[in-house]
Amino acid sequence: MKSILHKANTRGQADLGWLNSHHTFSFAAYHNPERMNFGVLRVLNDDVVSEGRGFGTHPHSNMEIISIPLKGNLKHMDSMDNVAVIKEGDVQVMSAGTGVSHSEYNENKDEPVEFLQIWIIPNKQNVTPKYDQISLKEIQTKNKLYQILSPNKDDQGVWIHQNAWFHLGDFENTIKGNYTLNDASSNGVYIFVLEGRIKINTEILDRRDGYGIWATNEFDFETLHNNTRILVMEVPMHIDY
Repeated sequence: MKSILHKANTRGQADLGWLNSHHTFSFAAYHNPERMNFGVLRVLNDDVVSEGRGFGTHPHSNMEIISIPLKGNLKHMDSMDNVAVIKEGDVQVMSAGTGVSHSEYNENKDEPVEFLQIWIIPNKQNVTPKYDQISLKEIQTKNKLYQILSPNKDDQGVWIHQNAWFHLGDFENTIKGNYTLNDASSNGVYIFVLEGRIKINTEILDRRDGYGIWATNEFDFETLHNNTRILVMEVPMHIDY
């Protein structure tokens, strides 16, 4: 097994007044040649957007973009004529493919919105752009990992153009668990702690810490605090398209 630890306080940060963003990997003005990506996981931004503010219309291409709201409501509009509001308990995915433009705004006038912005390098270029959004209410389970993203249209959760699987874990109690990779031959796993504290193998991870693992079939974990929440992202370690 190989691993890499990214403590929360080592992330890049951009404070634009209306936006406070922490970057696990190099992004915009933050550039760290040792923190470019984890396999095809290219961007993991932890964003807080002020009341009524947001990202104006901007373009993307050939990227799988996943947004996971953690608090508040985020209004989305794009060149595919989608107009939607994503909120805590939702997952949004956009395959940019041949090209798409979109904007995102905090719909709330009295509180900030918090969300994860995740970019995955796809295994196919120049696909037809697509958009999807789901609520997790019907698939959410407590005290075990549940799948929210996969490469397969018919699987639980949203799907993307990549051999990747995402799981969330909402742990009300301290428990021990295990994760077995779907594709151990080419994939690794990046674990991001949303809340609480967790032990993976011998490593202790706190809120907003990230931990990458590869060259293994599985890993064990133990939640050390009640109300611990983690995001597990299994992704290919090599770009292939």
